[in-house]
Amino acid sequence: MSHLTYLEAAVVGLLQGVTELFPVSSLGHSVLIPALVGGSWANDLNVAAPKSPYLAFIVGLHVATAIGIMVYFWRDWIRIIKGFFSSIRHWQIETTDQKLAWMIILATIPVGLVGLVFDHEFRVLFGKPVRAAIFLVINGLILYAGERFRTRASRQADAQVLRDRELAQGGVTRSSSLHASGHRAVRQQEIAEAVQSDERLTAIGYLQAIVIGSAQVLALLAGISRDGVTIVAGMFRGLSREEAARFAFLLATPVILAAGVLKAPDLTGPLGDGIHGQILVGSILAGIGAYVSVRFLVRYFQTRTLTPFAIYCVVVGLGAIVYLQLK
Repeated sequence: MSHLTYLEAAVVGLLQGVTELFPVSSLGHSVLIPALVGGSWANDLNVAAPKSPYLAFIVGLHVATAIGIMVYFWRDWIRIIKGFFSSIRHWQIETTDQKLAWMIILATIPVGLVGLVFDHEFRVLFGKPVRAAIFLVINGLILYAGERFRTRASRQADAQVLRDRELAQGGVTRSSSLHASGHRAVRQQEIAEAVQSDERLTAIGYLQAIVIGSAQVLALLAGISRDGVTIVAGMFRGLSREEAARFAFLLATPVILAAGVLKAPDLTGPLGDGIHGQILVGSILAGIGAYVSVRFLVRYFQTRTLTPFAIYCVVVGLGAIVYLQLK
């Protein structure tokens, strides 16, 4: 790992932050990019090598990625955390924030348990470039199927979200004209929409949340996107595309953070010797990339679909398979 350059660290860090939120698999790209570039990159950045320091590095970047997501959702996380502690203090789960807090906890348990037991084995076994390319194609097919075979309940949920937003925008327009504070009014609208979204999310119940959260287990396979499969699972269980994406981003935060914290000791030990500067550079770019990505995607999924990402995964995956086989 002493050969990790600042350029490699910067590219991998930015790649991690961006692709962790986009439904195109951050781990898949972290495996494929070095193999496609070749040379020292393939040697320095080999995630499948036994006791791979690169593996510790990219998972360590998860801390910065999680922080970037939390910065965007900080108001939501304050509400959720308050809801969790109030449910403990009063021994009840009644409010939207209390319910959402426990839905996130329960939905995180399956991937947490599987990850603790099999994470390293999955990454070493399936972290080969060709296998990652194959799973990237499969990821694209999952995303396409999620859009192609959406349930009627999910489409109806889309319509309901649109109606609620139009009503809220009407209120904001009136408020803006009275108070001449367009920016504040827009921010208030976003906060109100988040609260409404959480109310609709909690209506699906704990069992459905666990089912949706369990889809994250597939992301242990390099090439399968955590957010992608979670969004598809959410739509399959009747959520609107926008709310499925919101739930996916909220669910991903504790999982990504926990993965990074668990690997942090590796980076302070022998595996991190000589690369602390590179880790810092990669982490900063990962955090910035995550924040910008989630900010973009929250708005993107209000009106657009997973299909472009599906096409991207299939094309890039097939292209990588052909290139790696001919290389």
